[in-house]
Amino acid sequence: MTTKVAVIVGSLRKGSVNRQFAEALTKLARPKLDMQIVEIGELPLYDQDREAELPAAVVRFKQQIESADAVLFVTPEYNRTFSAALKNAIEWGSRPWGKNSWAGKPGAIVGATIGTVGTAAAQSQLRSVASVLGVSVMAQPEIYLNFRDDTLKDGAIADEGLHKLLQDWTHAFGDWIARVKAPALNF
Repeated sequence: MTTKVAVIVGSLRKGSVNRQFAEALTKLARPKLDMQIVEIGELPLYDQDREAELPAAVVRFKQQIESADAVLFVTPEYNRTFSAALKNAIEWGSRPWGKNSWAGKPGAIVGATIGTVGTAAAQSQLRSVASVLGVSVMAQPEIYLNFRDDTLKDGAIADEGLHKLLQDWTHAFGDWIARVKAPALNF
C-alpha cells in the first residue's frame, strides 16, 4: 500500500531550489511514498477574524493535509529561520482552535540552500513548532542539502552518492511513518 505524503514547500518561487529538491525527492520516493506538493501560495495571511468562514484556499489546504498519511516540510532558510509563507501555512493548518489539521501526523523536515550552512537553523526552529502542532517529526537521518548547479539533471538527483543517500532517507521516512501510524499495543 502506498503512503500519501503532503509536501509543503516553504518557498513560493516556482524555480526555487527547495521546490526543485521537493520535486526530485517526490520522484525518488515512488512507489513506496506518494508525495504530493500542497500549494501554499494562494493562502491569505492568517487572520483570526476569517476563521468563522474559512477562505476556499484554506479549506482546500486543510483537506489536503488531513487526507495525507504524513507531512514533509521542505524549508528554505531566510534570516536563520523558516519562511513567512511556511509560517502562514502552519497557522492556517492549526486553526481554528480545536481543528488542527497537523495533529497526529508523522512528519519530516528537509531543506536546501545554495549556502554552505544548509538549512540547519530553519529546520531546528521548525522542529520546535512541529512538536507544538502534534507532528511526530523523524529525528534521523537529517538532510541539509547544499544545492549546486549540478545537483539535478532533468529533474532527478544527478550525483550517485546523493541519490543513494536520499533513497535511504525516503526508506527511513517510510519506516518512520509506519511506526508512528502503527496501532498501539494494549497490555
